[in-house]
Amino acid sequence: MADPVDDLLPLLGIIQAENEDERESDNSDYSSSDGDLEEEGEQQMDANDGNEELAENRNEPFAELNLVNRKRLSKKSKGKSSEKSEKQSSPPQQVFINFDQSLPSTHSYLGNDLEDVRGRIIFDENSIITLPLMVLPNVVLVPGQVIPLQLYMQRLVAMVRRVADSESNKTFGVINVSRGYDEEEERQQQQLSALGCTAEIFSMKQEMDELSGISTVRVKARGRQRFKVLEMKTEITGDLVAKVKILPEVSLCHALESARLPSHRKLMVPPPDDCEELLKTAVDSQGHILSSVDLRRKNPITKMYSAHNTWWPPWVYKMYDIDWLTEQIKAELHSWCPASLPPDPVELSFWVAHNLPVNNEMRLRLLQFDSVVQRLRYGLSIIRKSDVLLRCETCQKEIASKKHVFSMSREGPLGAYVNPGGYVHEMFTVTAVQNLYNVGGSSTEHSWFPGYAWTINQCKGCYSHMGWMFTATKKSLSPRKFWGLCRSSIKTTFGSVQKEEGEDKVEGFIM
Repeated sequence: MADPVDDLLPLLGIIQAENEDERESDNSDYSSSDGDLEEEGEQQMDANDGNEELAENRNEPFAELNLVNRKRLSKKSKGKSSEKSEKQSSPPQQVFINFDQSLPSTHSYLGNDLEDVRGRIIFDENSIITLPLMVLPNVVLVPGQVIPLQLYMQRLVAMVRRVADSESNKTFGVINVSRGYDEEEERQQQQLSALGCTAEIFSMKQEMDELSGISTVRVKARGRQRFKVLEMKTEITGDLVAKVKILPEVSLCHALESARLPSHRKLMVPPPDDCEELLKTAVDSQGHILSSVDLRRKNPITKMYSAHNTWWPPWVYKMYDIDWLTEQIKAELHSWCPASLPPDPVELSFWVAHNLPVNNEMRLRLLQFDSVVQRLRYGLSIIRKSDVLLRCETCQKEIASKKHVFSMSREGPLGAYVNPGGYVHEMFTVTAVQNLYNVGGSSTEHSWFPGYAWTINQCKGCYSHMGWMFTATKKSLSPRKFWGLCRSSIKTTFGSVQKEEGEDKVEGFIM
C-alpha cells in the first residue's frame, strides 16, 4: 500500500527526490573480492533527528510533509558527496595474502623433473657477437626476468638443444615482433624490434613421443643483457641468426661531483632519517620539561650542499640523484609490491621496466637508455603522468584501475607464463575488474598459481580475450579470488603527455 504522504507531495508542489542509491548501484559494475559495507548508523540517527523536529513543529501546517522532503533531499546530497569523496581520495586497499608468493616464479606447472643447466657467461660491454634469435609476439624480455618456454616446433627445439649443449655459453637472444602498417603496400606486416635481450638457460627438460617421434622441450631462462641488432639473416635450417652489439651499462658520477670542494668531502654526511631521535628532552617525575638539547647540525654538509656554488638551485640536481629517484619510485609503487622491491638502483630500473603495464613500444623505449639515472627518471615520469584507468585495447572499455594492481608473486605484479600450447602470456594481477564476463567453467589443470582454479575472461564490449579469473580451491587461501589481465589486451595511458588545447598530443615523455 502506498504511503499517503507520497500522494500528497505532488499536490503541494513538492517534487519527490529520486532514489539515487539504486541508480548509483546500477552504474557501478566492479567485481571485487571484498564485501560491501552497510551504513545503518546514519539511518538510525536521521530517524531520531526526525522525531525531535516533529515534536518541535507539531503546530506548523504540513510540517510532517516538509520534514520528509528535507530528509530525502539531505540523504540524496549526503550520498552524492560521500560517493564523490570516495572516488577522489580512495587509498589503495591492502590485500591480505597467505599464498606462498614464491610458487609462481618457480613455474611448477612445467613439472618438477627439469634438469639444471650449468655454465654462466657475461659478455663484454660493446662487444659484437653472433646469437641465435627467438621471436616472441607481445613479449619484451627485460634483464632479470624469468621466461618459461614450452616448445613443439622442431626448428626451435633443435636450436635450444644446440644452445644447451654448447660448452661456451647457454645463451640465445629474444626479440619482439609487432604488427605494423606498410603505407606503400597498404597492408599489415610484422615488424621485428632492433632491441632485444639475451636469455640464459638455467633449467630444461627434453622429451620425445615414442609413437610420433616428435621432440618437445621445456625451458626456463633468465634475461641477462640488452643488445642491439646490427645484422640479421636466416640460415638454411630456418634458424634466425643475428650479429648483435651488447649495450653497456653506463655509470654516471654525481651531478655535483665537479663542483664539490675537496674540504667538504670529508665532512659530508647523509641526511638524518629520523630528526626526532636527535632531539633530546629531559623531564621530571611529573612530566615537566627541564631542558632540551638539539643534536642536529645547523648547516649540515650534504650531497646537495655544493649546489649553492653553482647557478642552479639544489632541487634541480636532486632530480638526477639516484638515491632520491629510488625513494620516489619506491613510494609510488609501495602498494604494488611492498616487500620485494630491489634495493639496487640498476635492478630497480629493470624491475620498473618489467612490471609497469605499458605497451611494447614504451617498454622498448625504457630499455634504450644505457644510464640507470635516465631509466629511473623516465620510469618515474611514466608513473606520475599515467591515467588511473586500465582499458580494453580494442574497444576502450574500462577494465580495472591502477589502485587495484597488486602482487601475487615475489617478482612483482607482472610475470610471464606459458600455456600448454606454448604461447607466452605476460600477465599482471588485480583485485577488482569491470566489464568482463566468464567463459566456460573453472579448471585447476596447468594452473599458474597452485591452489587456484582459472576461468577465461572476455570483454563485454568486443568479446576479446582479456585474461583469467583465479578462484581459491581451499578455504584457507587468501585472497579468495583475483584476476590476471594480459598486458597485450590492456591499453593504458602510461607515458602519454597531454598538452594544452589547440596543440598536438605527444606520445611519450620528452627528456
